[in-house]
Amino acid sequence: MRIMGLDYGSKTVGVAISDELLITAQGIETVHREQENKLRRTYARIEELVREYGVEKIVVGYPKLLNNDIGERAKLCEEFAANVERRTGLETVLWDERLTTVEAHRVLDEAGQNYTKKAKVIDKLAAVLILQNYLDYLKNTSGK
Repeated sequence: MRIMGLDYGSKTVGVAISDELLITAQGIETVHREQENKLRRTYARIEELVREYGVEKIVVGYPKLLNNDIGERAKLCEEFAANVERRTGLETVLWDERLTTVEAHRVLDEAGQNYTKKAKVIDKLAAVLILQNYLDYLKNTSGK
């Protein structure tokens, strides 16, 4: 079994895939688009990756506000996740991703990445962090 992690942004979607043992998440790509509301190719690419990697579940980052409210970005993620679920037929989980992008920037800063390179990988790394947090949750709750 493999799980896909998605970080849905206004012009990109970071994509990560778990290993078959559900231990680690690896970033595989960032899907780019010209306009936020032009998602046909984005959904098609996600469907291709689902088939290619044998994905059985999808986790979409859910950017709740720090006070736990649901803002406009989170509402867009809800709609995106529902469409991904409808198109792939797979269970799609919304996963709280507060501060994930901040963490991704911190990781890249510590690795000495410059801004130009950082901009190209930040969404993919955010997808990795979202998926890894979900995998850790599964591991920590499976024995209880």
